[in-house]
Amino acid sequence: MFRRPACCLALAAVLFAGFVQAADAPAGVRFLDPAGLSKPTGYTHVVAVPAGARTLYLSGQIALDAKGNLVGAGDFAAQAEQVFANIDTALKASGASFHNVVKLNMYVTDMSQLKALRAARDKYIDTLHPPASTLVEVSRLARDGLLLEVEATAVVP
Repeated sequence: MFRRPACCLALAAVLFAGFVQAADAPAGVRFLDPAGLSKPTGYTHVVAVPAGARTLYLSGQIALDAKGNLVGAGDFAAQAEQVFANIDTALKASGASFHNVVKLNMYVTDMSQLKALRAARDKYIDTLHPPASTLVEVSRLARDGLLLEVEATAVVP
């Protein structure tokens, strides 16, 4: 009879530490915060998506209303609210929701506004199993007056 050495079992435990299969996650999507990486604040290090899932790539959303008018000129919190509402609209039009979002790329012109960004974001995402995320401060966005832009990737089983 073959017995696995204790070191192999310990290695397996380390490799799978932090693995979370959220009960309410889209079918087969797994959230992973591997041992050896810092504890994330408001994001997940790795989101694994099963083969065959439909992937949606949303263009960066900005603080424009349905008529193309800038919402919240000079007001980061108002712009963040509009951006996440726009993402919600785009997801719903595609048969998805924030429940399906696995990755956010966020571009801001002022990193000191992180609290307002997180407040808007957290109204929409699953804060227990947040998507993988990237946050970058930039000197300017595509249009004058814009303070942030957010791209999303979603997976629909």
